[in-house]
Amino acid sequence: MCLAVPGRVLEIEERDGTRMATVDFGGVVKEVCLEYLPDLQVGEYAIVHVGFALQRLDEESARQTLELFANLGMLQEEFGDPWELAAEANGYPWADDETGAAPQEAQQ
Repeated sequence: MCLAVPGRVLEIEERDGTRMATVDFGGVVKEVCLEYLPDLQVGEYAIVHVGFALQRLDEESARQTLELFANLGMLQEEFGDPWELAAEANGYPWADDETGAAPQEAQQ
């Protein structure tokens, strides 16, 4: 599933003539294109879908949505490691310690 997720703009720069931002999605940081919202500023929130900021959003709505998505496990589904998700979907545990190593690697 592909969600439109709210994120907070951390930094803005122009790259090859395109306005880009570093955006925080509740702890996951991604690069986002701002061409659809050219006046978006650092510190503001936007709804982002497939790497494009589509709509400005107030902070409270963004926080509520991120909390709801996190509680439903949708942020992990959207931003999680695809290898970890595939392993878990097939009944294999992924990381079981602080190293983040898969269980098989941790035992070697």
